[in-house]
Amino acid sequence: MPAYAVGLFRTKELHADMVEYLERLQATLDPFGGTFLVHGGEVESHEGDWDRDVVIIEFPGMDEARDWYNSKAYQEILPLRTRHIEGDAFVVQGVGEGYHPQQKADFFRQKLN
Repeated sequence: MPAYAVGLFRTKELHADMVEYLERLQATLDPFGGTFLVHGGEVESHEGDWDRDVVIIEFPGMDEARDWYNSKAYQEILPLRTRHIEGDAFVVQGVGEGYHPQQKADFFRQKLN
């Protein structure tokens, strides 16, 4: 199953470190099969207030996503971002091919009984 690195970020300050981080980022993703799906595009909030940029990077699986985040190459550039951007970053497992939300409903229904 695919996995996703998700970042929800607020820029504290625009800085040359951020440009360097972005210039070096793809090279850290390539060995782990990381591909950008979302990188700070327009957000249209339908519920609640939203004032962050969204980043979503797809990986072949949780192992690759974890290994990328913990890699020497990524850890080396990470402070270039964290010194100037605030927010949350996490890795989440995706769903497999053919997933249907009924599967989750069935799971919860069993818990209710």
